[in-house]
Amino acid sequence: MGWRPNPRAENEDRVTQAFSTKGSRPAPVAPRRPHSFTFHGITVTDDYAWLKDDNWQEVLRDPAVLDGDIKSYLEAENGYTESLLGHTAALQRKLVAEMRGRIKEDDSSVPAPDGPYAYLRKFREGGQHELFGRCPRHGGEIEIVLDGDALAANHGYFKFGGARHSPDHRLEAWSADIQGSEYFTIRVRDWADKTDREDVVEETDGGIVWSTDCESFFYVKLDDNHRPMQVWRHRLGSPQADDILIYEEQDAGWFTHLHESASGRFCVIAGGDHETSEQRLIDLSNPDAPARLVAGREVGVQYSVADRGNELYILTNADGAIDFKIVTAPLASPQRANWRELIAHRAGVYIIDFELYSGHLARLERAHALPAIIIRDLTSGAEHAIAFDEAAYSLDTMGGYEFDTTNLRFAYSSMTTPSEVYDYDMASRARILRKRQEIPTGHNPADYVTTRIMAPSQDGAEVPVSILHRRDLVRDGTAPLLLYGYGSYGMAMPASFSTNRLSLVDRGFVYAIAHIRGGSDKGWGWYLDGKRAKKTNSFDDFAASARALISAKYTGTKRIVGHGGSAGGMLMGASANRAGELFAGIVAEVPFVDVLNTMLDGSLPLTPPEWPEWGNPIESADDFRTILSYSPYDNVAAKHYPAILAMAGLTDPRVTYWEPAKWIARLRATMTSGGPVMLRTNMGAGHGGASGRFNRLDEVAIAYAFALWAVGLAERGTV
Repeated sequence: MGWRPNPRAENEDRVTQAFSTKGSRPAPVAPRRPHSFTFHGITVTDDYAWLKDDNWQEVLRDPAVLDGDIKSYLEAENGYTESLLGHTAALQRKLVAEMRGRIKEDDSSVPAPDGPYAYLRKFREGGQHELFGRCPRHGGEIEIVLDGDALAANHGYFKFGGARHSPDHRLEAWSADIQGSEYFTIRVRDWADKTDREDVVEETDGGIVWSTDCESFFYVKLDDNHRPMQVWRHRLGSPQADDILIYEEQDAGWFTHLHESASGRFCVIAGGDHETSEQRLIDLSNPDAPARLVAGREVGVQYSVADRGNELYILTNADGAIDFKIVTAPLASPQRANWRELIAHRAGVYIIDFELYSGHLARLERAHALPAIIIRDLTSGAEHAIAFDEAAYSLDTMGGYEFDTTNLRFAYSSMTTPSEVYDYDMASRARILRKRQEIPTGHNPADYVTTRIMAPSQDGAEVPVSILHRRDLVRDGTAPLLLYGYGSYGMAMPASFSTNRLSLVDRGFVYAIAHIRGGSDKGWGWYLDGKRAKKTNSFDDFAASARALISAKYTGTKRIVGHGGSAGGMLMGASANRAGELFAGIVAEVPFVDVLNTMLDGSLPLTPPEWPEWGNPIESADDFRTILSYSPYDNVAAKHYPAILAMAGLTDPRVTYWEPAKWIARLRATMTSGGPVMLRTNMGAGHGGASGRFNRLDEVAIAYAFALWAVGLAERGTV
């Protein structure tokens, strides 16, 4: 056997009074098999490196080939977690029923017009997966071309990647992943008879861009290390072996993706890493022509393009525009020398994205951690804003198929207000509500309060914290609180509506989101101040947010449950190491906790593209020391830890299963008191967890039941 049960569970005996471990089985103990390596004169010993299967690439494709010792250990951890949380089974079922009851089971999207039709996605009552369909442009009977429930029927895991109708509306190219490993297979379905053609294109990233003549489409193929490096063109009716290679990226640190340009005239090949980008255009009416470079890559310069007539509109951070600006360039000669400023850079006003139409430009901005949509008339240059009054809210543009239109579709929500979808006429400024999220079991926004406080971090930075609680909350410092954080890649955490979190809030929890550095919530500079050598600012900001919430009496010490996933799981691991005394519990979903080892392994799917984000410890001694100083796995210490639940996916290509497995093994072997620490690995899923909208609720319920247990609420009947 490669693992053994722990007959004494010495380090988890002294648990907090909130927990009952009565009846639980002994905690598994992973054997130590020391593996040492030396970089830059520093030797590191990893006792649990054996949990990484040497055959990991094949495991992504076929989980059945997982090494037997590793499988037995993961299953033992699952059994231990079940023995600890099994008593919450009734609570979990109740949570699932509540969360499912808030879902409109036959929900559908607002149809998006394109020529004679309007395309939509919908669910059937009781269905797990989406249905793709269309109706006549001005309304009428819905025609379904893809039935996700039927397609998923014979698979343990099923997830759509993309679906795109052909320009002549006769065909639907679609993709799906049936392993959870994010290898998507593309097929082509005929709208007339609803059957798939013989075309099968495997191991793609799921995206599809049609040629204008509908005789071929472009896609990105993943290599053996799961990296999107090649753009191919597939001719309908031919085998994949005959596909034509259009472009191949030579830098293993770059990812390549495809999308249609604003007008639909071009396929955009978008390549880049976390600091630099480069784009090429394929004329979809002449798909045999070579891709045209817009502007050559320059380290640190990012840009994205949209087309209008003979002009390109370019969002870029060039020339020191930290929060980005918009320039234009002639389509015939779009190189940097010909860029002309249209929307100037304004420090602190971050241009997130823009939508381009025949007569208008709509840009999505964020200032002071609040978003706004600005409409610009491209003829007159006049601008006006769409803004809202709540203290914290989420706002996003939704795009569409049509270019020659004055209609902009956008979505709005807040932590108390369910999502609303509007059509906005950019010329007349008329706004039409097209959909308001329905909560079948009812929801009264007046019963809840959303607000925002600013938390002073250790260096004086003011960290926004968005807060949701019931209106009848008594702020006396006793309420339990779930604090969510992410803080990486420049991703902002929107203060949007979530039906699931109401199951905690209605049980007396305060729900808070810490908009920490590493995200772009306060602009791109906010992101830059939370990466590489400044990464620890993210962790300090999260702890500062917790302390500010305690000071404001929203909660108290050891009444907080931290929650984060992926890179946010790294935040959870670092917080447990650095400020664990603040927390009753930690939920770390697919946590990126073995940062140093991952960044030292250039064969892993995300490692080379991640070096600009975290640093390259192979080449740089400074980067090695920086990562070693905070990597959660490498900084586990002989100390007290809060209760921890780590959740993993066996076929996850982004945060591999062995990261949380190694972390939990080292925690259990090293910590002196506290806990318990638990690992739950979904043996049939990847980074996104279970497939299906209801199956995913089972995993949310486990996390929420753990949170309630961590603060003592699961044992009192207050469920």
